[in-house]
Amino acid sequence: MSDLKTAIVHEWFVGYAGSERVVESFTNIFPDADVFSLVDFLNADERSIILNGKQAHTSFIQKLPFARKKHRNYLPLFPKAIEKLDLSGYDIIVSSSHAVAKGFKKKDNQLHITYCHSPMRYIWDQADQYLSGTKGLIAKIFIKYLRNWDLRSAGNVDYFIANSNHIAEKIKRIYDRESKVIYPPVDVDKFGVSENKESYYLTASRMVPYKRNDLIVDVFNSMPDKKLVVIGKGSELKKIKSIAKENIQVMGYQSPEVLKDYMQKAKAFVFAAEEDFGIIVVEAMSCGTPVIAWNNGGTAETVIDGKTGILFDKQTKDSIISAVKKFENSENNFDANSIREHSKKFSRKKFENNIRIFVDEKVKLFFNT
Repeated sequence: MSDLKTAIVHEWFVGYAGSERVVESFTNIFPDADVFSLVDFLNADERSIILNGKQAHTSFIQKLPFARKKHRNYLPLFPKAIEKLDLSGYDIIVSSSHAVAKGFKKKDNQLHITYCHSPMRYIWDQADQYLSGTKGLIAKIFIKYLRNWDLRSAGNVDYFIANSNHIAEKIKRIYDRESKVIYPPVDVDKFGVSENKESYYLTASRMVPYKRNDLIVDVFNSMPDKKLVVIGKGSELKKIKSIAKENIQVMGYQSPEVLKDYMQKAKAFVFAAEEDFGIIVVEAMSCGTPVIAWNNGGTAETVIDGKTGILFDKQTKDSIISAVKKFENSENNFDANSIREHSKKFSRKKFENNIRIFVDEKVKLFFNT
């Protein structure tokens, strides 16, 4: 494999989130690989962590107006932009895809493995949540084209890796393709158990509609004897602040160190979104903190009901209230060290080892080595 040239493809580099953590591991596994993306606007610290200081080879979207903050507005151009990236000189191409990264032009003698965070949310299961406003109106015009292109581009993939069973089911349903489930990397070693638990509940995520922070706040508005801390930034932050009552502290963005401190001391972490995987939920468990989460999507796979948290069956106020009450009635049954031990199943070390094994196996099959 040492004489085979490798490339890594990712949608865009504009910050350090879940999918970038996967690319971080890819650059650890393939340190000599070249990196490609639609745009690259990382700052120096992010570049050092994710790309080991490298600059990605970017598409024409990099030079379009307002691309740094409004790159998603160019969604109808994404297929053409990814297809114009020149990856003809590579033997192995590993893509990290939640939109179009898997859709570059591929030759028959190139091995393409895609780590699929999700089929393109904008045009499939969550289209109604994403396609709003001006960019949504534009995207709706192109949605049939984008769906047809997305289905064709799935044929560009030799092997799919899914980040959860939840996503593996979507890959099968939408693309009619099988996939190997390898859970994404969580830096559990950066967290630790605190013995000084306090009396507040915590929720933390981006403040966007599908995260359902509004629902969690509504739940605790109706339970004024319970304190909730809300951490995160995004388009719904003003709304969340406006509806939160006195027992709810809305803190906005906080540094990773501050967030970790709140995670370690919270009595429980509350999460109501349907996630592909949900890294922050595992981070909370790595602090020994029980999680109250929806029994759907990735959290249904990572949280063990009654052992590492409480799962509620419906994304409703009443269901979450019942889960909080159930948690408080059984709070003493949760062992912080056992919860942390469970989180280690999702460590970065385990992820990188599983990816190496999978890629090595497929390289030997593909190139008959």
